[in-house]
Amino acid sequence: MSEKPETITVVCIEDEPEMIDLVKMILSRQGFNVLGAGSGRDGLKLVAETQPDLVLLDLMMPDMDGWEVYQQMRADERTKNTPVIVVTAKAQSIDKVLGLHIAKVNDYITKPFGPSELLSSVIRVLKEAGIEAEQA
Repeated sequence: MSEKPETITVVCIEDEPEMIDLVKMILSRQGFNVLGAGSGRDGLKLVAETQPDLVLLDLMMPDMDGWEVYQQMRADERTKNTPVIVVTAKAQSIDKVLGLHIAKVNDYITKPFGPSELLSSVIRVLKEAGIEAEQA
């Protein structure tokens, strides 16, 4: 039996409030529960508190960059297996290679992105993690 999207929690760690609002709008229309954190430190705290099904992670943030957040998540027994999609303006191919093949993030999306690109990535990554998300 597949899990309903409304029970799926996604944490978006992003220092631009407008981007968090955009992600919330795209994913909540599909029934996902989306929580936002405006900094790396707040994001780590929120991830530890909520144990989300998926994390959307910006790389360039003022207090703690996304790679540091990612490393701390992987070092924590409770969050080491949480799927992570990097959502960043760092669009150079070397950054994507580092993210996908070296750091082993689950996906890498560059800004600006389209709603369907974000949604299909979220659904695919959740499916790979064994969480079925029905598309509305």
